[in-house]
Amino acid sequence: MPSIDVAKHWNDNADQWTQDVRAGFDVYRDHFTFQAFLGALPPINGHDVIDFGCGEGTNTRAFARLGARVTGIDLSSRMIEHAKSVEEAEPLGVRYHLTSYSDHCGMPDASFDAVLSTMALMDGPDLPGAMSEAYRLLRPGGFILFSVLHPCFITPGLGWEKDAEGRTSGLRVARYFDRSPFTERWRFGNRPKDEEVLSFSVPRFPRTISDYLNAVASAGFVITYIGEPQPSPAACEALPRLSRWRDLGGFLLLVMARRA
Repeated sequence: MPSIDVAKHWNDNADQWTQDVRAGFDVYRDHFTFQAFLGALPPINGHDVIDFGCGEGTNTRAFARLGARVTGIDLSSRMIEHAKSVEEAEPLGVRYHLTSYSDHCGMPDASFDAVLSTMALMDGPDLPGAMSEAYRLLRPGGFILFSVLHPCFITPGLGWEKDAEGRTSGLRVARYFDRSPFTERWRFGNRPKDEEVLSFSVPRFPRTISDYLNAVASAGFVITYIGEPQPSPAACEALPRLSRWRDLGGFLLLVMARRA
């Protein structure tokens, strides 16, 4: 599936996605995945930071509020339009560019202190290309930190097991080595059920954990941290279905590495 097809999917998703995220329907992000990412993030105040797969810019703007000089890149023109519109209304100094994170993005070598990416790299077809571009952009001593769906548990054959009383009792993992791209259709579960909206159309590129780690190492990075965070008790209380990912399987993988 070429990058142009991925861009079309996200252009089609962009308006509804932006509306839903900004309305607070992305509850996994709000209660778990982004908080876990921030927990692993070193201080970035005063650093030059680039956000790979910035989307409509909510996370990118959060990095800017931490004091970083931030650039966001995404291959969806519509997502970039939404990101720029907020920046124009409430300037934080974020620069946005329409480009792929897997190709030469047009910015100079060694121009950033950190490459960040939140829940985006599993949706791109060329992970080695993304790691090579991150390495090129980083200054010596700079780091990359990214989060993705946990490849050992979020597999093409994922399914929940139920006990005799209908309670979720286990997670079925299947087709771990099936790397065939596919398109997943879903909507945010916290949206009002009576609202008619189109499901998002999200390209997926399944990988093994070795695919991720070897791509990082092969680009020249030194891996410094691997995280498999669980939702906090407070998050599970606020959003009870998160407890499945605390007790029965891993949802999130965090990887940090440095350019020596």
